[in-house]
Amino acid sequence: MKHIEQIFTNAKLVLPDEVVDGTIVIRGGVIADVQPGHAQNGQDMEGDFLIPGLVELHTDHLENHYHPRPGVDWPAISAVMAHDAQIAGAGITTVYDALRAGTFDPGDLAARDGEKLIIAINEAQAAGHLRAEHFIHLRCEMPCPDTIDSAERTTAAGRVGLISIMDHTPGARQFTSLDKFRQYYLGKKLILPEKIEAYIEERIGYQKQFAAANKAAILALADELGIAKLSHDDATVAHVDEALADGVNIAEFPTTAESAKAAHGHGLKVLMGAPNFVRGGSHSGNISTLDVARAGHLDIMSSDYVPVSLLMAAFALPEATEAMSLAQALRLVTLNPAEAAGLIDRGQIAAGKRADLVRVRRVEGQPVVRQVWRAGHRVL
Repeated sequence: MKHIEQIFTNAKLVLPDEVVDGTIVIRGGVIADVQPGHAQNGQDMEGDFLIPGLVELHTDHLENHYHPRPGVDWPAISAVMAHDAQIAGAGITTVYDALRAGTFDPGDLAARDGEKLIIAINEAQAAGHLRAEHFIHLRCEMPCPDTIDSAERTTAAGRVGLISIMDHTPGARQFTSLDKFRQYYLGKKLILPEKIEAYIEERIGYQKQFAAANKAAILALADELGIAKLSHDDATVAHVDEALADGVNIAEFPTTAESAKAAHGHGLKVLMGAPNFVRGGSHSGNISTLDVARAGHLDIMSSDYVPVSLLMAAFALPEATEAMSLAQALRLVTLNPAEAAGLIDRGQIAAGKRADLVRVRRVEGQPVVRQVWRAGHRVL
C-alpha cells in the first residue's frame, strides 16, 4: 500500500516524559517530525490525546474466542479475527497472544491446539486481515506431562517471542493458599466439589514428577531460539533468585510486595495486571497493582484477560499515585513493554519510530479510543 504524508495536529501528544500540545508528521509509516503547536494543514485531532499504540505482552483473551464454552472450539481464523478486533479497539497495536504449553486437562481445547492457533494467526497476518501486529507468548506449565512436546510443536510454528515459566500447583506461587485455590476452581466451576481434593493431590504429584525436568528443557529451548524468558507468580525472594539464575528479564505478576521489590531491585521488569488495578485488587488474594505502583516497583502492565483494562489503568493510575504523571503511566503500557520485548522501533512518539498511534478522548472520565493507526495505516 502506498504511503503518503500525514499530518495530525491540535493533539495532546503523550511523549515519554511529558504531554504537549502539538503536531505529528508521518511519512512512510514512520514518525518524521514532532512539532509543538498547531499546523495550518493536517487532520484536526480536536484536542484529543494522541498516544503511542499500546504494547501488550500477556493476554489470554484469544482463548476466550477459541474456546467460548466448555467443550466448544470455534473456527481458529474466526477466533483470531474476533480477538484482533477487540485488541485493536482497546488501542493495542502490538500484542503477544498468550498460548499454553502443558495442560492438566486433556479436554482443554485451547491448551491442546496452540499450534493450530499460531498457524491461524500467521495466515491472517500474512493476508493483511489483522489490525494489530501479533506475536506469541508461550506460557509453559512446568508440572504437566505434555509440556515439552507441546512447547516444541508450538515454537516450530513460529512467531514465539516470549516464554514464561509457570507453576500453578496448589499451594505454590499464585495459589499459596489452598483455600484460595479451592475458591477459584469451584467458583469458576472448573471441577466438581467432590473431586477437588483428589485433583489437588494429583497436581502436587505431577509437580514432583515432571517440574524439574520440564523446566530444564524449556529454558534450553528458549536459549536455543533466542526467546526472552519470564518468571511467573514469584512469591518470595528465593523465587526471584531462581528467576535470575534462569536468565529471566521480566517478572510477571509477583504475588507479594517482597518479591516485587526484590525483582525490581535486581533489574527485572515487574509486570502486573491492569484488571487487578481496575478491580481494586487481585482475584487470587495477592498484592495489588496499585500497591506495587505506589512502592515504585511497577514497570509494565498487562491486560491479562480484559483488553480494555490496559488503557483504563494507564489513564487512572496518575490519579491514584501522586508521584506518577500520565506520561509515566503510559510508558508502562507502551515504551517499557516494547523495550522489554526487544521491539526498539515502537512504543513512543518520537522521530524515527513506527507510527503506531491511538487517538483517545476522555468521556465522563473514561478514556475512549476514537482512531487507531499501525505503521501509519488507519486500522480503526
